[in-house]
Amino acid sequence: MKNPVHPRHLTLVQSLGPGIITGAADDDPSGIATYAQAGAQFRLNMLWTVVLTFPLMVAIQSVAARIGRVTGKGLAANIKGVFPAWVLIVLVLGVVVANVINIGADLSAMAEATRLILPEPVAHFYVIAFALLSLGLEVLLPYKSYVRILKWLTLALLAYVAVAFAVKVPWTQVAIRTVLPQLSIDKDSITMVVAIFGTTISPYLFFWQSSQEVEEIEAHDDEEPLQKHPDEAPEQLHRIRLDTVMGMLFSNAVAFFIILSTAVTLGVHGMTEIKSAAQAATALRPIAGDFAFSLFALGIIGTGLLALPVLAGSAAYAVAEALGWKSGLARKFKEAVGFYSVMTLATIVGVGLDFTAIDPFEALVGAAVVNGVVAPLIMVAAMLVAQKKSVMGEFTVGRLQGFFGWAATAVMGVAAIALIVVSV
Repeated sequence: MKNPVHPRHLTLVQSLGPGIITGAADDDPSGIATYAQAGAQFRLNMLWTVVLTFPLMVAIQSVAARIGRVTGKGLAANIKGVFPAWVLIVLVLGVVVANVINIGADLSAMAEATRLILPEPVAHFYVIAFALLSLGLEVLLPYKSYVRILKWLTLALLAYVAVAFAVKVPWTQVAIRTVLPQLSIDKDSITMVVAIFGTTISPYLFFWQSSQEVEEIEAHDDEEPLQKHPDEAPEQLHRIRLDTVMGMLFSNAVAFFIILSTAVTLGVHGMTEIKSAAQAATALRPIAGDFAFSLFALGIIGTGLLALPVLAGSAAYAVAEALGWKSGLARKFKEAVGFYSVMTLATIVGVGLDFTAIDPFEALVGAAVVNGVVAPLIMVAAMLVAQKKSVMGEFTVGRLQGFFGWAATAVMGVAAIALIVVSV
């Protein structure tokens, strides 16, 4: 057995893992389109949303990670052990449907962004190429190597920070509007706030981060669930907090800069209708120049390559755990056929959406509705699991984490109700 390297002895970079990948994957091409629309339509007046969601994201994602690390089982497996089968079916089905739509939309956005830079040899070439590349890496690469690639891909998001510094920004106004936004309480503003909340606090992230903690346990011979090795709890829970805080801070900072950069460029010039991330990149070119355009377009491709495995993987984790199948990227294909089959099928169906007449933007609206309704339900289930001693033993969530976890759940519940009201 290897000598364990305790998290307190790790550098900051070494401590980052499931949390940083989860946070970065949250800013997928679909999310970029939402944030770009927020900046273009409402300018600086939507910056407050990503500030508000930061502590809520940290709370609920750290709860999901804690469940995985303590029990050695993913979120779906734990929900299965606590709730009736119909509850699990509804939650898993909602996540799978929304993820497949998001996969299709992200592939379409990545292909559109690539076409802005390179000619397409044949129709749908880039959609199929990106899907095959993502699946190939997921299935063929060893888990540790694949995770390293995902960590490097998170750097693609820095493109959106660079865009903000490539254009003129009224920083005093940014500070004022972040704290004191000028908004009318109408259908458009409510819909945008709900869309940002739904994009930022997404159900697939809960399943991914919880299951990635399980993967980390299984990938290291010297690690066990905290229920079996409670002496490791202080170090591991500290690592989870650090990893999650840094991951969600990174995610929300990038979202902040996307809203900011589109607000001071597209919004100022009256370009208020953005229906895709690639459209935002194109619109930036005559206003902010080729450099900003290139950064925005390349960022779409990089973040898409990061988001695809997280979307497909979280769907596969949810289904496999619900059905009691062996799962995990650390396993070879023949050891987890069902898991990899779900991942493959989700990607194939996502590719198939590009061959239909379904408008990617309208599909994303549908996915947002599903996510918006399912998210608070999953969050309720996760919080109840995390506070159940028969599941978590001595590692149930504390009062502070519980407060913020339930606060996040309440906010998403209100957002879901608002979404339904404005949609009727």
